[in-house]
Amino acid sequence: MNRIWQCVKKALPKAAKTCIWLLKIILPISLLVRLLQYSGLLAKISALLAPAFSFVGLPGETAIVFITSIFSPLYAPIALISSMSLGVREATILALMCLTSHNLMVESSVQAKTGSSFWGMTGLRFVMSFIIAFFLNQVMPHDGWGHVGTTESAAVCDSLLEVLVLWFTSSMKVLVSILLIVTVLMILHYVLDEFRLMKGLSTALSPMMKVFGLSENSAFLWLVGNVIGLAYGGAIMVEQMDNKQLTYSEGNLLNYHLAVCHSLLEDTIIFAAIGIPALWILGTRLFFAITVVWVRKGYSYIYTRRIERI
Repeated sequence: MNRIWQCVKKALPKAAKTCIWLLKIILPISLLVRLLQYSGLLAKISALLAPAFSFVGLPGETAIVFITSIFSPLYAPIALISSMSLGVREATILALMCLTSHNLMVESSVQAKTGSSFWGMTGLRFVMSFIIAFFLNQVMPHDGWGHVGTTESAAVCDSLLEVLVLWFTSSMKVLVSILLIVTVLMILHYVLDEFRLMKGLSTALSPMMKVFGLSENSAFLWLVGNVIGLAYGGAIMVEQMDNKQLTYSEGNLLNYHLAVCHSLLEDTIIFAAIGIPALWILGTRLFFAITVVWVRKGYSYIYTRRIERI
């Protein structure tokens, strides 16, 4: 118990710093959405972008969420989604788009250091976000869903004071949930590290790598990418590559998988907290991550055979 308590004491200060950082992201962005709703600008932007996003079953206003996700961590689009009134079906499609294409500049840079092309990974994630959205729009039932985020729009508020009250109350509900999740996950990371459970878990997961189309050597970095994430786990991934724990060819294949499916633990919990169905997140991300790797392996095999014939 003493070791666990030490993990908690180590985690709490970092969790507090992370929470302050999240406050700086979530509060301004959610306020901006409320003001855009109140001014009527969001409705005009939605009308302009509606034709493009209707192709994947989304209203035009969601384009703002997706564009924001490309340049920022996931907490920014979560704040935006929570400030809108979306059906669970639409929110799920949008969440999967953001999960695939978020924080691209940072995360693609990490992947560029572990065997892949920066622009290759960026392009793959951007294209896959629309492929996944199109797929979900075809297979998800249209009926029987509730709502995600607030059902109240600032567009119907009579004064700026009402907008501010609506913004504050809705933001606090989201923030409390996220702050609790972040703190628990931070403690979990320290516990896994203290008891050296990551290595044991990666050994147990090694056989699963074959199903994923990856080498068994990829198991540890797969776990790092899905428990800690690309941005925070980047240093570990680079170190493992430098120590030759994985070849660059194996690292490149792993990056194809992680481009579509990473931070599986944290991302799923956080989106589930605002009402997105966890099974749709998990199943969709794993399915397309596995598909991308096997398509890549098939392409490499065909290309190699052609070269040999020349």
